[in-house]
Amino acid sequence: MLARAVTQTLVGLEPRKVEVEAHLQPGIPGFAIVGLADRACQEAKHRVRSGVVSASLEWPLNRRITVNLAPAALRKEGSGFDLPISLAILAATRQLPPERLADHASVGELALDGRVRPVAGTLAVAEGARRGGLRRVMCAAESAPEAALAGIEPIPVRHLAEAVAYLRGEIDAPAFEPLSAQELEVQGGADLADVRGQERARRALEIAAAGSHNLLLAGPPGTGKTMLARRLPGILPRLSRHEALEVTRIHSVVGLLPPERPLVTEPPFRSPHHGASAPAVIGGGAAPRPGEVSLAHRGVLLLDELPEFSRSVLEALRQPLEDGVVAVARVGGHALFPARLQLLATMNLCPCGGRGDPAVECGCSAQRLAAYREKLSRALLDRFDLAVAMPRPRALELAAPPGEESAAVRERVVAARQRLYTAPPRRTEEASELLSSAVDRLPLSGRGRVRVARVARSVAALAGSAVVESGHVAEALSYRMPAELPSS
Repeated sequence: MLARAVTQTLVGLEPRKVEVEAHLQPGIPGFAIVGLADRACQEAKHRVRSGVVSASLEWPLNRRITVNLAPAALRKEGSGFDLPISLAILAATRQLPPERLADHASVGELALDGRVRPVAGTLAVAEGARRGGLRRVMCAAESAPEAALAGIEPIPVRHLAEAVAYLRGEIDAPAFEPLSAQELEVQGGADLADVRGQERARRALEIAAAGSHNLLLAGPPGTGKTMLARRLPGILPRLSRHEALEVTRIHSVVGLLPPERPLVTEPPFRSPHHGASAPAVIGGGAAPRPGEVSLAHRGVLLLDELPEFSRSVLEALRQPLEDGVVAVARVGGHALFPARLQLLATMNLCPCGGRGDPAVECGCSAQRLAAYREKLSRALLDRFDLAVAMPRPRALELAAPPGEESAAVRERVVAARQRLYTAPPRRTEEASELLSSAVDRLPLSGRGRVRVARVARSVAALAGSAVVESGHVAEALSYRMPAELPSS
């Protein structure tokens, strides 16, 4: 007896069709899963048997059960194969119609009592099923809103017995209500109005948001660097539908998508600890998985206390920042992960934190400063479009009333991005001359010149100007690496 179920496995972020073939034959009882299955997938043997029995269904006794996950050369990972394996075995024993099962994709983990649990990557599985010509995907009830985003009909099931009853035609498809736009709306986060003073840094933050520029905030401890950095997502435009699905797919594969919010509508914000490894930040591992730079795709990656990260991690960031993609190569294959993000970093001006603070005397020796300087390469610092040295705020600034709210700043940012997209401002002759002279006087690298030109366009767009004037270029040049930084 032979039957098949259809599901998907993931290669990086891309779904690949997998046929789950269940074959039963007389002989010594046994249960084998073949087809390059990992440990979690092999353990499905125990979950499937217990789930079938708990659902009051017949487990085939005195039968040799072989489950093949085809194609055999493609690595299979995770517990999402539990549901299709159990349905294929039940179809092979004719406890449900095989032709009905062939019309559905399926994904889900089985509990020992037969409950169907959600798994990571349901959105990608649903997308793969839709591309393969299927119109329905059977999944855990919690994953149904996520699967519906792929443009396929989800069949939400809470128990294996419910899935079997549906495939037998004994019950209609369980009801599913997609979440409304109001339910998908994210509540407001940290607001710029909480920041007192630091007008220059606030201005740099707005320019960075308008042009998707990388920003470095440097200064003594307690000046509000991290506080300001965490408010960047609040002034960024909301994601378009295409961008939202792109970001949601990444978070779904990693298992970070909350069931109550299946669609990521706001730019993501990631802030890894400085002890994170290179695979955790960049992506990779034995089976390539997205890292923090991909989880921050279309959003912000904050590296708080930049020099505390290992140099290997920081240098590995250079390629994704330029290309907007991470290419991970392994013996078993390779994967591409999107990484089009804004890099936002904070740092002290010296190891002890006293440099740049008139109230504290810096006790760092020349050797300590040199070691601190060596942690950050010039090639990495050159990839920051804007850099601001933040002074300690004065008492008068701290006692001032709340500043401008994020909502008002976001309106200007959205308008500026629209201008940059529809009619990018062009430089005047005077602006071009100023930029050319800065290349020799500062000096600027070729990359630095391009980045200054981009920042100047963003400044002009925020001002509503149709051209980039010399004043816009001058402001952009003022945000190059300040003299206070130890690496300058």
